[in-house]
Amino acid sequence: MDLGLKNKVALVTAASRGLGKAAALALAQEGARISICARSDDLERTADEIRRETGEDVLTVRADVTRPQDIQNLVEKTIQQYKKIDILIVNAGGPPPGTFLSLSPEEWKAAVDLTLMSAVYLCYAVVPHMLEAGSGSIVTTQSYSVKQPIDNLILSNSLRMAVIGMMKSMANELGPKGIRVNSINPAWTWTERVQQLMQDRTVRNQSTLEEERGRVTFDVPLGRMGTVEEYGKTIAWLASPAASFIHGHALMFDGGATKASL
Repeated sequence: MDLGLKNKVALVTAASRGLGKAAALALAQEGARISICARSDDLERTADEIRRETGEDVLTVRADVTRPQDIQNLVEKTIQQYKKIDILIVNAGGPPPGTFLSLSPEEWKAAVDLTLMSAVYLCYAVVPHMLEAGSGSIVTTQSYSVKQPIDNLILSNSLRMAVIGMMKSMANELGPKGIRVNSINPAWTWTERVQQLMQDRTVRNQSTLEEERGRVTFDVPLGRMGTVEEYGKTIAWLASPAASFIHGHALMFDGGATKASL
């Protein structure tokens, strides 16, 4: 299937590793030109990997998505390089694990900046350009916890639902203006972030990594975690013109783990 991404411009945040990198690579494999950002020193190495594998142009901008000035600079440099932004992939690292009483109000504030306000700032910076063009596609990466909370992840459970509410509201506002807005909500997909969470569980439960992987996939009908390659292909499709009638949707990327009927 041709996803219709040839010569589209996609901005992908927190893309030096994990899900962000997978999204950027999959979009480039379909012919999109890519702008990626991260705080990590891995940013240039990731860009070189994508260039070598796909032959597509990749712009790199060092940016912290919790800093509005960094986001503004990122968007300005992307527009300078490519003259447009067709696709925005909103991605950020997850907030730390913890229960309510184990976390401080300061940690809540930091998580709000990372998970919610990064999406707010990115949309403020990008949406005006999409409105001027009369088209665009926004996809935010959240978590299947928006359907069922995950133990010991109260920050993620709470704030990702706020982002989904924002996306669904923006879908109503921006759909008539030619801009699609969706989210993708992965369950356990083997990335550095998931490895961190699994290690945390092994300490708390005095268990092994394999035992913890078995526990989190026990209720997954497909019997395993997702792969970053599967995630990349899915988000590339969702962001692309091939999914032109998918709008205001929270797509569950979970192997059937979510049992809610709606």
